[in-house]
Amino acid sequence: MSKDAVSHDVIVIGGGASGLLCAISAGYRGLRVLVLEQGPKVGLKILVSGGGRCNFTNMFADPREHYLSENPNFCISAMKRFSPSDFIQMVETAGIDYHEKKLGQLFCDNSAKEIVAMLLEQCAYAGVEIRLRQRVETITPEEEQGFCVGTKDKQYRAGKVVIASGGLSMPRIASDLAFRTARDLGLKLHAPRAALVPLTWNSSDKLTYEVLSGISAEVVASCGGVSFRENLLFTHRGLSGPAILQISSFWREGRPVEINLLPDIDAATWLVAERESHPQQRLVALLKAHLPKRLVDLMSGSWFEDQKIGSFSPPELAAIGEQLNAWSFMPGGSEGYRTAEVTLGGIDTDEVSSKTFELKRVPGLFAIGEALDVTGWLGGYNFQWAWASGWCCGQHL
Repeated sequence: MSKDAVSHDVIVIGGGASGLLCAISAGYRGLRVLVLEQGPKVGLKILVSGGGRCNFTNMFADPREHYLSENPNFCISAMKRFSPSDFIQMVETAGIDYHEKKLGQLFCDNSAKEIVAMLLEQCAYAGVEIRLRQRVETITPEEEQGFCVGTKDKQYRAGKVVIASGGLSMPRIASDLAFRTARDLGLKLHAPRAALVPLTWNSSDKLTYEVLSGISAEVVASCGGVSFRENLLFTHRGLSGPAILQISSFWREGRPVEINLLPDIDAATWLVAERESHPQQRLVALLKAHLPKRLVDLMSGSWFEDQKIGSFSPPELAAIGEQLNAWSFMPGGSEGYRTAEVTLGGIDTDEVSSKTFELKRVPGLFAIGEALDVTGWLGGYNFQWAWASGWCCGQHL
């Protein structure tokens, strides 16, 4: 294994969102920064995010509300020091046109490539060196100070090392370095699992509901005391769409997800009232005015009989209404890291300084972004955490 003749001040492992902004932040402070990226180009997850337009932040990102962590206060400091407005200013300075889609979600008007190009330009200005196709295998403390970072055929040296290698989602470009290193160092680690991910049918529900693939509806999905009102999408494999991706972060195996298919209607009260005022109306016709036709057709064969609403007793209609407002879906599992947007879990934040992101037990070694036990909601929140943790870490290297 050859040795790198040049020793850098900082090595950032990972050329994703957090790693690039960390490198820029440190580079502008005059440090010699090397970014090691295992892929053929940097910013691969940025490029595919938001349907290719990159939901690069959320204007309303609140560290107290929009993030999951065993320590919900950990991300407050960084999010205050580098807020959505700070990254928006970078985007505007770069001349990138953007728009708000909904709920504070900001997307590029044109392409996510513009965000990556902006970051690469800033890296160049800051004197950051980037080396591609460098999969890091080891991080070894040197005897006196600093670290040796080993790839398959090369060793790099630096006084400080930042783990910005991300999580396990999108396995083709993912890395387990952060979690492997944490285990090797004896750090407390929250078991990683796929999040912001579609949920799959159990074997019995699959036979019933897979025919609904392609149907979408606005619903309220609830689990673990948390609810999201967003669109739901039926697929051959299970349920997807923003409502399900959001609730998947709170779902645990063996726990049902409650789906309110008529979030604006107290369905039990409504159906009983319709029985009194329009007893000759067929229940199927009534429901098709509010729900996708294919979904109602399936319900008429499995949830209730296709008959006039006056033929049902009030208790029967109340029971149907309760099911419409609280359909209990028991997932068979999730689609896993292949389709997950992020990884839940990671290095316990008690192991890390919330100000500097330095590992308390390993001076000179830092961890940022998805490597840590901080996971945002869907809608630009995870990018904002990446930018904030990366920038703040770079200011303390």
